[in-house]
Amino acid sequence: MDYKQINKKLGRFAGWFGLIICSLIIKLIPQSGLYAFAEGIAAFGYRVAVKQRRIALESLQIAFGQEKSKEEIEKIAKDCFRFMAKSAIEVMFLTDKPVLLKKQISLVNKQALDRALAKGKGVILVSAHFGNFPLLLARLSQEGYKVAGIMRPMRDLRVEKIFVQKREKYHVRTIYSTPRNTCVNQTIETLRHNQLVFIPIDQNFGTAGVFVDFFGQKAATATGPVIFAQRTKASLVPCFIVRQEDNTQRIIFEPEIDLEEGPTPQKTIEINIQKLTNVIETYIRKFPAEWGWVHRRWKSKLS
Repeated sequence: MDYKQINKKLGRFAGWFGLIICSLIIKLIPQSGLYAFAEGIAAFGYRVAVKQRRIALESLQIAFGQEKSKEEIEKIAKDCFRFMAKSAIEVMFLTDKPVLLKKQISLVNKQALDRALAKGKGVILVSAHFGNFPLLLARLSQEGYKVAGIMRPMRDLRVEKIFVQKREKYHVRTIYSTPRNTCVNQTIETLRHNQLVFIPIDQNFGTAGVFVDFFGQKAATATGPVIFAQRTKASLVPCFIVRQEDNTQRIIFEPEIDLEEGPTPQKTIEINIQKLTNVIETYIRKFPAEWGWVHRRWKSKLS
C-alpha cells in the first residue's frame, strides 16, 4: 500500500470538502461577517497546514533573510495565509454578485491597456500568483475585454471544475498550460484576435525555462510572454491586483514593456524575462503578503 498516494488523495479530498463546506457557510453569513470568517480560516490553516507554513517561512527566509527579522518574516507568512483565505472567500462570494464585484474592484491606469490594445496585435498581461488574480480576470471581462488566462491544471479535478465554472460565468477563457502545442496554438489564436492573455510567470519552471535573478537568487522562469510577443507582436503589459485596507481592490496596469534585443536569440529572451521578473519582484517587495509564498519558487537549480 502506497501511504504517500493515500495521504495525497486524502489531502485533496479534504481540500475539496472544505471548499464545499465554506461555500455553504458563505451563503448563510451576512456580508459583514465575511472577512471575520476568512480570518478564522486563516488562523486555523496557519496552525494545521504545517508543510505549507514551513515552505512559506523558508521562501521568505530566502527572499528577505538578510533584510527582515524573524518576527517580520513570520508576520508576512501569517498575513499571506490571511490574504489567501480572503481571496478564496471572495471568489466564492463575489463571483455570484457581479454588481458588488464591480463596485469592489477599480482599475488604475487603464489607458495603458487601451493604448496597447489599439495596436491591434493583442495584449499579454504579464503577472503573478499575486493578490486575487481570479477576480482580476473576471473584472476585466466585466469591462468588456475579451480575456483568457494560461493556467496549470489543478491536481484535484473536482476543485478544478468549480473554478472553471466561475471563470466561464464571466466568459473568461481557460488556456491550459498542457499539452504544450495546444496551449501555444490557443494563445496565438487569442492574441491574433486582439484579445488579452493573462500569463503568470512567478512559479518554478524547471529546466524548460530560463534562470533569472529573483530576490538575489537564480529562479527557473517561464519564457512564454517574450516568445509569444516575438511571434505575434503582441504588447507586454504588467498587471497586478492589490488589496486595500478596507478590502476593496485595485487593478494596476504598468506601462508597456518594449522588447530589448540581445546579442543572441537566447540572450534576448533572458534579458526580457529578467525585465518582467524585476517588475514582479518590485510588487512583491511593496506588498509581500499578496504573493503565494507557499510555492517553492527556487526549487530548480542551475546544473
